[in-house]
Amino acid sequence: MLLKETWRWFGPSDPVTLPQIMQTGAAGIVTALHHIPHGEVWPLEEIIKRKETVEAAGFSWDVVESVTIHESIKTRSGNYQQYIDQYKQTIRNLAKAGIPVLTYNFMPVNDWTRTDLAYKMRDGSLALYFNWSDLAVFDIYLLKRANAEAAYPDAIVEEAARKIKTYTQAQLDELAGIIMFGIPGEEKQTIAQMREKLAVYNEIDHAALRSNLQYFLQEIAPVAAEEGIRLAIHPDDPPFDILGLPRIVSTASDLDFILNAEKSESNGICFCTGSLGANPKNNLPEMAKAVGKKIHFVHLRNTRRDEAGNFFEADHLDGDTDMYATIKEILKIQQEVPHIIPFRPDHGHQMLDDMGKQNNPGYSCIGRMRGLAELRGLQLGIYEGLRHKA
Repeated sequence: MLLKETWRWFGPSDPVTLPQIMQTGAAGIVTALHHIPHGEVWPLEEIIKRKETVEAAGFSWDVVESVTIHESIKTRSGNYQQYIDQYKQTIRNLAKAGIPVLTYNFMPVNDWTRTDLAYKMRDGSLALYFNWSDLAVFDIYLLKRANAEAAYPDAIVEEAARKIKTYTQAQLDELAGIIMFGIPGEEKQTIAQMREKLAVYNEIDHAALRSNLQYFLQEIAPVAAEEGIRLAIHPDDPPFDILGLPRIVSTASDLDFILNAEKSESNGICFCTGSLGANPKNNLPEMAKAVGKKIHFVHLRNTRRDEAGNFFEADHLDGDTDMYATIKEILKIQQEVPHIIPFRPDHGHQMLDDMGKQNNPGYSCIGRMRGLAELRGLQLGIYEGLRHKA
């Protein structure tokens, strides 16, 4: 059995339309109701409406990505229990609509973080990029977080000090907007709002955040199991502490903790090769083998790092991650589970006719279609090898 090819679609406002996606080779859709405020219950009628739109275009809605977790749950403060109860109701409503996989993340304050959304590649295409000294420029000089310098090596602090002298105000505004970009279709935050949110985490370290995640899982995983929903937590992106915030879904030990924090069969992982692969300490084939049948969803993306730990998003088969070995392990797992594991080509370069068009960063059509084509071919070759060997 092969992994199922899916495609992330951000809803009716996505520049990449469902008819266009039909031409990419994808068979399923990954989407979410981004217009519902964080923490609110997703109404069943809204879920059904989106599902009918997806199915009318010839697809199945295979994965919800994501039902965002309210910050009160992550900090276990304020009305966190109410938000957990509302999350449970959303799970029940998704189950009634027949959506099998729910993806979420537990990254505090900020979602995925990059410092450049148009990093020029050798072939002229544009990629997403993360640079530590640019993050330090934002952290030290724009966010002005207390003692921010202490979070970076001296060389990074010195480079940030050089850069701030050369950047124009327009460049600094652009940098801040990129770092705080968040999820397409959702409300953007300001530096003042970020400062407020960061302050809440002053007393929350890795152990405390892990405890809050465990509590959340112990509350929702039994409901998900009862409703037949497979949960898939997405790794931190990037998989390092940033802006003074603890990251707890970044390493093999983190994934092991999560899977043991709640033994429910519903509790599982979104195995993102891009997020996990940005950490040189992570051995992705071994991690996939260790997670095993608890891999409920797969993001296939590649990164290439430099000596300072900066990284850009490479072609899907041309980064630091051994995609052949990783997919081989995941395909072995697919043969051992009764359900189909969906995967999607995660991100892609802006290239060819997508250059200059309005695109959600990382989610232009042609770059992802190239990645999907390469990944489909690699998967089929590995699968046939496994099948004939058996």
